Amino acid sequence: MVTQRAIPLHRRIRAAIEAKILSGEWPPGTRIPTEAELAATYDCARMTVNKALTDLAADGLIERRRKSGSVVKRPVLQSAVLDIHDLKAEVEAAGFTYRYTIATRKIRQATRADCERLQLAKPVPVLALSCLHLADDRPFCWEDRLISLAAVPQAQDATFIHQSPGAWLIGEVPWSAAEHRISAVSADASLAALELAPGTPCLAIERRTWDAEQPVTHVRLIYPGDAHALVARFAPSKAG
Repeated sequence: MVTQRAIPLHRRIRAAIEAKILSGEWPPGTRIPTEAELAATYDCARMTVNKALTDLAADGLIERRRKSGSVVKRPVLQSAVLDIHDLKAEVEAAGFTYRYTIATRKIRQATRADCERLQLAKPVPVLALSCLHLADDRPFCWEDRLISLAAVPQAQDATFIHQSPGAWLIGEVPWSAAEHRISAVSADASLAALELAPGTPCLAIERRTWDAEQPVTHVRLIYPGDAHALVARFAPSKAG
């Protein structure tokens, strides 16, 4: 039997901190005691504590900051690339409380840029929306969306009080085809709601959907790059 004393001290310190994080006692954003404080608690050298914290950072449980110390890191959330996902379901699946706010809402005749985004043959009335999605009241995703009112006239009167525009569309409008485009962008003034420093890497997902041949919506979702990942599951091709 392996006794507690036989386990190296840095691993015991790591396990103790990990247990507090995984149990929720130390939620994301919690400041970890300093190396000096932990060394005093465990009556050991700071080098031993440093090794424990380095291991926790390597496993993505904490973030080490040069001047402000270490904090519990938010888990990296995942989106399915080959599916139209519900942001609320993503956030709640990770154990966070979901909320969203509508920043702007405007009905207009489609501009040239709108026609390009929706791939419209000619201008039609569109609903332009921008929303901020939050996880535990922290910015999670910025949404910039166009909805063709020629395809979805009922969107003009939708309040989106109880459902975000994306969730409302999933339940309201059939779609027959979708296109995803994934890219990297840098945070700028247009993404101020995400509370990121200018130049911070972000992940951009653009999605366009159709009902038969009729464009329905185009949405651009922007995530902080260090807090989100994309996954896709697929099988080998049977061709040949």
